[in-house]
Amino acid sequence: MAHVSRARQKVAVTADLVILTIREGRLCVLLVERAGEPFAGSLALPGGFLRGAESLEDAAARELAEETGIAAAKLYLEQVGVYSEPGRDPRSPRTITCAFLAVAPDLPLPVPGSDARAADWYPVTEARATRLAFDHDRILGEAIEAARDKLQFTSLATAFCGEEFTIGELREVYEVVWDVELDRPNFHRKVTDADGFVVPTGGRRPATTGRPAAVYRAGPAELLIPPMMRPSATKL
Repeated sequence: MAHVSRARQKVAVTADLVILTIREGRLCVLLVERAGEPFAGSLALPGGFLRGAESLEDAAARELAEETGIAAAKLYLEQVGVYSEPGRDPRSPRTITCAFLAVAPDLPLPVPGSDARAADWYPVTEARATRLAFDHDRILGEAIEAARDKLQFTSLATAFCGEEFTIGELREVYEVVWDVELDRPNFHRKVTDADGFVVPTGGRRPATTGRPAAVYRAGPAELLIPPMMRPSATKL
């Protein structure tokens, strides 16, 4: 029987990051302007190729620091998807990327570097209306939906807050990410009823009107029981 030779296809591996924060009451994503081809001058998610003995997590952290000057240690970082369609990257016939969702509160203005000409925060609504490089439109959209779903069943919302926060500030996270308006008393009850979601610090924060607001910190829970169910579909 004749042996059939099979050419081995070279595969490149990359890590891309969807970095979300809330700035001035708007959900924002970090985008870089590409300095080189392909897609020179286009906006894209930060990311790059895996090097040497790096893990995907190591590559994501390195690319984040190189292209923006932001340290991954300050972020909530989690894999949210793998993208492997042929031709998704013109530089290689086969490039597989692992997308990471990163979340942190009040992140600073990024400092571009490496192959990024510029880096800045863009409101998600604006980013979704822009044609991003590669298949980053799809990655961004799916990562945002993943974040919205995680707010229902996990304590991810606290990653958008500082070390200490009020229930009102936590509610703003849900309202901004879900693009809804929530009932304040009902939200307060659900948050405080969820076992281990938030822990009171005993402190209070002065308010412009009314009584000072109680201050909380993130509790030990990773899963919310009962969950914070998302209202009707959002507009983003």
